[in-house]
Amino acid sequence: MAGVQPPPLRSLDDFLLSSARFAAPDVRDLDRWNNRIINNLLYYQSNYLLSALGLLLLVGYFQPLQLVVGATVVTLLFLSFVWVAENQASIRRFRRNHPTISLLAILLASYLFVSVLGGVAVFLFGIAFPILMVLVHASVRRRSLKNKLENKLESIGLKRTPMGLLLEALGQEQEAGS
Repeated sequence: MAGVQPPPLRSLDDFLLSSARFAAPDVRDLDRWNNRIINNLLYYQSNYLLSALGLLLLVGYFQPLQLVVGATVVTLLFLSFVWVAENQASIRRFRRNHPTISLLAILLASYLFVSVLGGVAVFLFGIAFPILMVLVHASVRRRSLKNKLENKLESIGLKRTPMGLLLEALGQEQEAGS
């Protein structure tokens, strides 16, 4: 990750207030809409990260235990899914050799999931709402000349940012800077 530099925090005026220009995206032209989102994600990535962290901290302040429990349950369910997906043969063999233990484990996991559903909802709200906020802003924020110039520098590789690396990993690098 050598050469990766965090982008500057954009001013509140540029991000949300008077100089910001907003317009509904043209939903009939998905390529243009996708281009707008990607370029805004690159340009405002520091602002988006700060906003998402603020919302997550706000949710964590009001519901700290439920946020931690929800994060734990979601993480465990995710890790379990990954583990089962990679080791199906051993799971089948264990289930065949120890049906009672398998049934108890499934029932216990189900009970745990249902009992902490409130915590999961709090955690998902703490994560999903900031992501929704970022995508809505990136969809409706029209690009400025400075935004276009910065994204060109990112796309030709003169500047490397964390969001640029993430978009590249998701296969969106050819879209950036267009």
